[in-house]
Amino acid sequence: MRFLDDYLDTIQPSLTHQAEPAPRVTAPEGAIARPDRETLEAHLARRHYGPFTLTDAIRPGWQLDVVPRAGYRHDAYVDPRSGQRLPALVAAVSSEQLFDTFLRLIEPLGDTLDIVLDTTHDDTQGGDGFTREGIERLVLESVLWEFEDLLLDDGCTGLAVMHPELQLEVQLDPHKLLVVYAQQRGPFERILAEQGIERNDSIRFISQAEHLHTSHTRFARRFDELVARLGAGE
Repeated sequence: MRFLDDYLDTIQPSLTHQAEPAPRVTAPEGAIARPDRETLEAHLARRHYGPFTLTDAIRPGWQLDVVPRAGYRHDAYVDPRSGQRLPALVAAVSSEQLFDTFLRLIEPLGDTLDIVLDTTHDDTQGGDGFTREGIERLVLESVLWEFEDLLLDDGCTGLAVMHPELQLEVQLDPHKLLVVYAQQRGPFERILAEQGIERNDSIRFISQAEHLHTSHTRFARRFDELVARLGAGE
């Protein structure tokens, strides 16, 4: 587990957010104590939490302030300037269902879509956004299938798919959470229900507590390939 070696070689006793050469783990913010190597190695190797399976992109903090589980809840985005409120759904889906659920959620957005690809592989510049407007959904799905490994297992990659005119957006974020923004949440809730994902408005997600992202240099190359295949630009 090379990324564990890099992690243990570089972190300080009081952990802070760091960016290390891939393969890497980005150390969590606010960690209270440093676990020993054996404890951390076992924790990072763990993917299964009951019936829920994590992708390789993300791990909860070793103290498990949030235990990963499947479910979704109602949420909302509030524009800080206008105060306008846009209803949202946030969902955690086990890895074996995650990609299929994401593709099903983009179906209600229509046949022609806009996309934004985000990466934090180059931490010196922050996240970069690469956009492509007016791509056919079937073409997009075909390309995304070829990059399923990147989208699921890279903790530095995120994808947003949007309706070109309406306030409809579906995200697969770097935490591998599914986020839906829509005035009418019903069609998306029906899809989640068909996938066996239950509503739980008290659920807490992995992003809400100490957690670790993992990545690899090959995913940086794969991201560049995906951008090129989709014809996306900054």
